[in-house]
Amino acid sequence: MSHFSQIKTQIRDLSCLQEALSDLGISWKPGPQLVRGYRGQTATAEVVIEQDNGYDIGFSQNQGQYELVADLQYWQQGLSVDGFLRQITQRYAYRTVLKETSLQGFQVAEQQQNADGSIRLVVQRWAA
Repeated sequence: MSHFSQIKTQIRDLSCLQEALSDLGISWKPGPQLVRGYRGQTATAEVVIEQDNGYDIGFSQNQGQYELVADLQYWQQGLSVDGFLRQITQRYAYRTVLKETSLQGFQVAEQQQNADGSIRLVVQRWAA
């Protein structure tokens, strides 16, 4: 019986996920790599975050979305699982907005980090 938990996310773009993790200072390895779990169990993931305790966190693709894969009994992050995912999801959304607006010819004109943790972006595009 597997000890791994799989938590669904709304993350669909691997490069934006990787950029979000890097922005947050989270060290990660590109996959496919094995996520290490209880008693040598493994799961394959496209992004792996190694923990000091020898048990990993991963993001594995499932039906077009990336889900968090980990043995939650050995969770060793500074935030709860929910807090960790909230932080990554916010930064992922930020990276996705930057990518999509850039593809449509927009540039960031103004960016503000608010006290509540939200990010305010103003983008502009010059028409010829």
